[in-house]
Amino acid sequence: MSIRPPGERLLDQATTTLTDAGVGSPRVDAELLLSHVTGVPRAMLRLSARPNEVQRRDYLALVAARAARVPLQHLTGSAAFRHVDLEVGPGVFVPRPETELLAGWAVQQLSARGPESPVVVDLCTGSGAIALSIVHEVPTAVVHAVELDEVAFGWAHQNLAGTGIDLRLGDMADAFGDLDGTVDVVVANPPYIPLDAWESVAPEVRDHDPALALWSGDDGLDAMRVVEQTAWRLLRPGGVVGAEHADAQGDTAPAVFAGRWVDVRDHVDLAGRPRFVTARRPADR
Repeated sequence: MSIRPPGERLLDQATTTLTDAGVGSPRVDAELLLSHVTGVPRAMLRLSARPNEVQRRDYLALVAARAARVPLQHLTGSAAFRHVDLEVGPGVFVPRPETELLAGWAVQQLSARGPESPVVVDLCTGSGAIALSIVHEVPTAVVHAVELDEVAFGWAHQNLAGTGIDLRLGDMADAFGDLDGTVDVVVANPPYIPLDAWESVAPEVRDHDPALALWSGDDGLDAMRVVEQTAWRLLRPGGVVGAEHADAQGDTAPAVFAGRWVDVRDHVDLAGRPRFVTARRPADR
């Protein structure tokens, strides 16, 4: 009879606990937490993880917290986003994989400008995920970012320190007046959840992400309307804007840009769900 490695037994126990708690990815989360505690790469956990008693106790405490629906990233203190890692914790919106597509769109728009130094503004920067990805992937870009919430701003300040990004604390509605009419790309992941959607939001988001990053009026588009106005003010003629929205807003979010914008288009995520809208300021206005 073969003896199962202690790491594997511990993982099975944690997976059962997280499954019973309704966590969406119980095995993955169990493995990531054990890797975090032991320092053993996730791929090697089954064979190499030999947690001592202190590590075992710490691990079970983290599993219990995850079962209580504390976000995984709050427990590990970091979140992966495209090619960068960000420090995250209480008080800042945890960047989601879906937003990587919006960041990728911005990177493509900026990269297409060749050796120039394109100017980009990241509204509602939160942890600084999109801004950091852009400066990492397009080093020639001149990146500006703004965040309204003071706690989230503190996390962004940590993540963006030493990058040369111009990070400001303030409201996107009147931010960067000194850049009016000079920006090539505006990108935003604004709050977009309708106020009456409380019950449908996952506990990890509803109970732990800052309210300022979630709720946006009766239809979830109050912030999107501000993005539209601010982007129009900031962009040079021919400049582009991209903004994330809820999957139920595939028609209503693009409608915010109807009228004075051109090339208004909605984009789907990897699951085929509507995820972000892009638009271009006409070259002759």
